[in-house]
Amino acid sequence: MIGFRKVSFNYVLGVFLLLVFFILLVNLDIKNNPELPVEDIFESEEIANTSPNSISYDFYTVKEGENLSIIFEEFKMPLNTAYKIFRQDKNGSLRNIKPGNKMRFSYLNDQITEIEIIKNNINSLIISIDNEISIKDLVKKSEIVTSFKSGIITSSFYEAGLKADIPESVIMDLAYLFGWDIDFIFDIRKGDTFKLIYETVYAEGEIAKNGDIVFAEFINQGKTYDAYRFIHPENGKEYYDSDGNNIKKAFLRAPLDFAYISSHFNPNRMHPILHKIKAHNGVDYAAVRNTPIMASGDGVIKFIGTKSGYGRTIQIKHGGGISTLYAHMESFNKKLKVGSKVNQGQTIGYVGDSGAATGTHLHYEFKVGNKRTDPVRVKLPSAMPVPQEQRENFFALLAENNKLIDRFNNLSPNAN
Repeated sequence: MIGFRKVSFNYVLGVFLLLVFFILLVNLDIKNNPELPVEDIFESEEIANTSPNSISYDFYTVKEGENLSIIFEEFKMPLNTAYKIFRQDKNGSLRNIKPGNKMRFSYLNDQITEIEIIKNNINSLIISIDNEISIKDLVKKSEIVTSFKSGIITSSFYEAGLKADIPESVIMDLAYLFGWDIDFIFDIRKGDTFKLIYETVYAEGEIAKNGDIVFAEFINQGKTYDAYRFIHPENGKEYYDSDGNNIKKAFLRAPLDFAYISSHFNPNRMHPILHKIKAHNGVDYAAVRNTPIMASGDGVIKFIGTKSGYGRTIQIKHGGGISTLYAHMESFNKKLKVGSKVNQGQTIGYVGDSGAATGTHLHYEFKVGNKRTDPVRVKLPSAMPVPQEQRENFFALLAENNKLIDRFNNLSPNAN
């Protein structure tokens, strides 16, 4: 019995010493290797379940008849958010979107965070959507580059302008400038010359838009016409000749751009459909269907509708007892009605062949009092000259422009 206890005591003591040795060995290993990795199960599971945020964009072009309410609904904008945006629009900027404006929608995951309404190449509106709504104007940095061009007409003014590397919009502006004195359909001759200085607006190194004509000269059949831009506080931008006379007349010489006269004013004309002598009390301008027709002067719509052989017709009442008539139209400007005010150059309708017409053209009449007058030959009343209190400023500007013209004239003809 005593032997058994002795053996058992020795056995327990041995196990105890072995256990102490093992513990010492483990502690020694930890001290020598302090950077042992520690596994945190909770933290590892949280990281595994986290996904990165997704940023995306969507683009849209505003269509005719649309407004932001319609567009927001299409993009599933929450009604509460849309309401906050419209409420924040204190200046009414969002009501001025137009067909063709571009829009960029920015998303964080599935939530719209920002909307950019791109008005043009320079101006945008930024709508930021967060806890608070903000609407800000974004204007890109721009610079104005001045260019000089000149040309000589061999076939048509439009072709000569393109050959001189003039932007199409500037060609149209030039024709509009001198359109009160020169009929660019009827009066242009081979050998006529022109030159002009105009501005181009650049934004971030790209053409943002073609700016204003600063100076223009047109020599038509030996007669020189010139135009200088002048901006004064009350009337804004106007163009005057070198004597300070407004080059703008109360009426355009022709209500169409780049058409041609197919039938002149003729009180003894043989009617092409009735085949009898019937006075042609206006001028016919042949042009392709849906060519825009402009109001030749400021006035009020006196008649809009169908008028027997004239087909779809508009009559405009102007000041000084003058009225104009536009017939055989394809369609009208939908915004116009009797009593609507129109401005010179405003599109009132489009060329067609309604009524008794043998082809697509505009029939245009110019009436002074009760007398129909040849619109090609009538002397058009002029607009107001440079105001007396601004004449000193105008002639100072004219002198500076002439220095610029001389400098350009010393360069090659189409130098920039």
